[in-house]
Amino acid sequence: MHKRRLGNTNLYTAPIVFGGNVFGWTLNEKESFEMLDEILASGFNTIDTADVYSRWAEGNQGGESETILGKWMKDRGNRDQVNIITKVGADMGQGHKDLTEEYILQAANASLKRLQVEQIDLYLTHWDDNRTPVEETLGAYQKLIEMGKVKYIGASNLTPDRLKASLKASAQHGLPRYEVFQPEYNLYARQGFEEGVASICKEEGLGVISYFSLASGFLSGKYRSKEDFEGKARAMFAEKYLDERGKNILEALDDVAAKHNVSQAGVALAWLVNKPVVTAPIASATQSKHLQAFIEASQLELSEADMEQLDEASAYMEKV
Repeated sequence: MHKRRLGNTNLYTAPIVFGGNVFGWTLNEKESFEMLDEILASGFNTIDTADVYSRWAEGNQGGESETILGKWMKDRGNRDQVNIITKVGADMGQGHKDLTEEYILQAANASLKRLQVEQIDLYLTHWDDNRTPVEETLGAYQKLIEMGKVKYIGASNLTPDRLKASLKASAQHGLPRYEVFQPEYNLYARQGFEEGVASICKEEGLGVISYFSLASGFLSGKYRSKEDFEGKARAMFAEKYLDERGKNILEALDDVAAKHNVSQAGVALAWLVNKPVVTAPIASATQSKHLQAFIEASQLELSEADMEQLDEASAYMEKV
């Protein structure tokens, strides 16, 4: 499978990054191992997780995903075959987001222990902490890089101003630089990224790995009415998409999917894969059959007409 370079790093990823939020949440340890085996066998080599995954699930405290991933790598002896992305900064019970140096150093050590690895390939600022200067946060990453505990850094959920300030601080003070950005971006949620940090990512050469790439499963086409959400774990995330615009997007996905004889999810991911600013969308799967959409997206070449149809169906109102 063709690999893409993540920003200015020496990390190369398959066109889809697997979202590890499902490990220890909608997949138990045994099911997670089976899914991870299949992911690797299918040619996908990058796993995205976070210390906070999946703290929101009943009985969880955070760290479940990293722990399962660590056990799997140790059991299979395949650490060198996968890129590991994890994150820091989310509320892990302390009551607030935290990017202070002291906290980052502690959190990184905890993640390394759960992952059972000596180095994190790509360590991301998960959520911003406006109380902490960007220089302090980047300084903490510098220490981790110097100690060999982190290879590269990136960020998620930063405002354009905070991303610019971080990149400026890196240049002015010789601090590590965010090389990858992780925004929420999909056919439905376009405006925030496209009118926000997209231009910065392009100008600065940052790799882009989008999260919620399938809008919590909505863009797979399996949710067409409120009844379809009943009893589903992701209902709390996906119900908001079921409006007129959402239905227009589903119709366009149906058309393009039928034209190419692939799934709607495959088309939705391929739309991202075919966007020049995107390196690799992140997507999760809980069943073997879901991985077929990843393979489809990796191989599908959407025409200009296909992209235009999807762009038009998902068009949003421009801000005045």
